[in-house]
Amino acid sequence: MAAPVLRCCCPGRRWALACIDRGSRHGRGAPPGSWFCGKRGQRSVVQQLLSAAQKLRKGEREWTAVVGLEIHAQISSNSKLFSASKVHFAAPPNSLVSFFDASLPGTLPVLNRRCVEAAVMTGLALNCHINKKSLFDRKHYFYADLPAGYQITQQRLPIAVNGSLVYSVCAGKKQNQVISKTVRIKQIQLEQDSGKTLHDDLRSQTLIDLNRAEGQLRVDANISVHHPGEPLGVRTEVKNLNSARFLAKAIDYEIQRQINELENGGEILNETRSFDYKLGCTVPMRDKEGKQDYRFIPEPNLPPLVLYDSASLPANADPQQVINIDQIREQLPELPSVTREKLVQQYGMLPEHSLTLLNEVGLLEFFQNVIKETRAEPKKVTSWVLNTFLGFLKQQNLAVSESPVTPSALAELLNLLDRKAISSAAAKQVFEELWRNEGKTPAQIVSEKQLELMQDQEALEQLCHAMMEEHPQVVMDMKKGNPRAINKLIGLVRKATVNRADPTVIKEILEKQLSSRNVSGPSDGHRSGACET
Repeated sequence: MAAPVLRCCCPGRRWALACIDRGSRHGRGAPPGSWFCGKRGQRSVVQQLLSAAQKLRKGEREWTAVVGLEIHAQISSNSKLFSASKVHFAAPPNSLVSFFDASLPGTLPVLNRRCVEAAVMTGLALNCHINKKSLFDRKHYFYADLPAGYQITQQRLPIAVNGSLVYSVCAGKKQNQVISKTVRIKQIQLEQDSGKTLHDDLRSQTLIDLNRAEGQLRVDANISVHHPGEPLGVRTEVKNLNSARFLAKAIDYEIQRQINELENGGEILNETRSFDYKLGCTVPMRDKEGKQDYRFIPEPNLPPLVLYDSASLPANADPQQVINIDQIREQLPELPSVTREKLVQQYGMLPEHSLTLLNEVGLLEFFQNVIKETRAEPKKVTSWVLNTFLGFLKQQNLAVSESPVTPSALAELLNLLDRKAISSAAAKQVFEELWRNEGKTPAQIVSEKQLELMQDQEALEQLCHAMMEEHPQVVMDMKKGNPRAINKLIGLVRKATVNRADPTVIKEILEKQLSSRNVSGPSDGHRSGACET
């Protein structure tokens, strides 16, 4: 069950998406996604907590965790939310700062149209209700990275509310069961970003960068645990998580920490914590017992944000001065759930395979480009992309864009395999060569390594006959119905041809020759006491 809070914020331009989800957990056993940290041979803080949680206690009861996420995601725009300053990741500190960003007296905010359109598009993608009228507020607090002493946000009436996100996860021992889950989105709001605090421990100084480049994603996780049927527990907030991996680890750790604390008679403090990725645990930052008064007031320098749809759009309205929700809806790209369904229907793909294609950045485009250039069946392409290609990428920790094997090269290799120019084993060998030697085509590698399949049927038949003559006992086993016997002969023939013979063709020839022979033991030419007339 969930109650998300998707909020949109900006430095000019960022948003925060927050969502709340709850799931049942027992107070024992390691949580999914648990990890090892610390030196070899030593137990980390996480392992010690998990070990304590695994001990069964008399009358132990089930726990339920509630997790709320506030996701701050920077909007991809050329300038900031309320100023014309450019946005450029990793620019030199304070090189992209306008008078407004520095909070000079008399400067006024000017709303960025691109940021509003991005917020509306996100709201539509997450099935939110788009408010045609939303308001801006001032949130007051005093910190070095906020020179104005307040932050422009949307507290009372945000741009989008009440959405939902349906997502799929793979479950089961073989990860082949696809389960759909739904998380609720509370709201999306546009929000001015604060500056970035840079701590110089060497000089004992704290510096401020008003460019705002703390990365493209930050998440605050609110976590609590309680027994089913009882009131919700006291929550803690884990601040400024900057990757999905750290987010998962921090949540898993914090759930186990709270369960362990409560089962040992302790209490959970309403506090803010941070995640120490080196130790793999959360650590206290400050308590939240005293509720902070942000003294929200309407932002006097910004009028209400008014949006329209096709029905309410005023006659003779200037398209540059208004935003049409329906027009943005038409520009919405195909959503992942729709793409996955199309992959399953169009290519007969398993649902879990469609998940993998979309979860790896660039992998779907790679797959589609291979499909366009090959005659091989889609299932064969799927197998090669998800098993061989993706396996090589993960072994070397490479992104799809960094692959030395192009879609065209893999398509050519699959074409060779499809028309039986090479065997499956040879195809794997060619792929390895492609991975190591950029610039060579599959056909060149096949020619250089002499990996072509034998096309001389008569020569292959003679070779199969010779192998049967040389291994009479194996032939006897074949006649007795031993399936391993024919596999042994196939292996011997392939070895003799340096893997250049198609095992399927070899099997057909062996079975045909076996059925035509009238042999109960060794062949006639090798029988004891044979004579000629």
